[in-house]
Amino acid sequence: MVKNYSIIDSRVTEGRGQKDRISVYISPDETERRHLIDHHQIDEHTLLSALDPDELSRIEIESDHIAIILKSPVNYQAEHAFEFLVASMGMFLFEDKLIIVMAEDLPIFDSKTFSRVSRLAETMLKIVSYSIFRFLEHLRVIDMVSDELADKISTSMENTYLLNLFALEKSLVYYQNAINSNSVLIEKMKIYTQRIGFTRDDTELLDDVTIENTQCYKQAEIYSNILASMMDARVSIVNNNLNILMKKLTYITIAIMVPTFVVSAFSMNVAFPFQGHPFAFWIILAIAIFGMGCFFFIWNLKNK
Repeated sequence: MVKNYSIIDSRVTEGRGQKDRISVYISPDETERRHLIDHHQIDEHTLLSALDPDELSRIEIESDHIAIILKSPVNYQAEHAFEFLVASMGMFLFEDKLIIVMAEDLPIFDSKTFSRVSRLAETMLKIVSYSIFRFLEHLRVIDMVSDELADKISTSMENTYLLNLFALEKSLVYYQNAINSNSVLIEKMKIYTQRIGFTRDDTELLDDVTIENTQCYKQAEIYSNILASMMDARVSIVNNNLNILMKKLTYITIAIMVPTFVVSAFSMNVAFPFQGHPFAFWIILAIAIFGMGCFFFIWNLKNK
């Protein structure tokens, strides 16, 4: 699928047919890929890298365009089961055209970030900034989800919530790797500022993007360290909850066994005391209740 945009009145607007066109290819099929390779002379390996989630961020200087591979978080869906994924995005900057290739539809131009743009190079730089913003948003969500899971683990006796935390921890590792990969890309963009066509304002924005990406990486690192350090404690909480439950079940089982033993003893097919007594039933019941009361007393005395 292809979406076309133009820069009109310092805003990125969809499909107006102006000169500065922006084409967004979302999960391109074979026909669209061949068009990009044959008509725009985009390297096939670089194009495939834009759709490979394991590809590292990088910049390549071609004869007629600039190719950038950028890491960006994937929109979270329920079937991801608390795992936040990372995808790659390709940006190909020509003199009069910007081509964006990505595996899924991301509402990048719906953000206020693109309310004041005038050139294609500036638009590409703001896409990098928007990717960092999305990483920060996802990190906040991960932090909130981890807090909720931690509250549930305090009363849980199953591994479900622990597995969800493991998925979050794994996601943070992928996020750290992606953000660090983007930092390498940003540093290389500083080297090629003139070749890309950045102005002085763009260079200042690039410095701000560098700072934001560094802060984003530090935040992901902090969240990852907190989850990793607290994981053993949360496993111990689950085990402790299970031990408490087993203790209560043992307590109830032994308490039931005391009156059962008394009743069973008087139910044997032999002569036994109170056999002809008119209140034999009540006497046996009283002995069973008294025995259970003695057990409760001794148990509580030992556990003080």
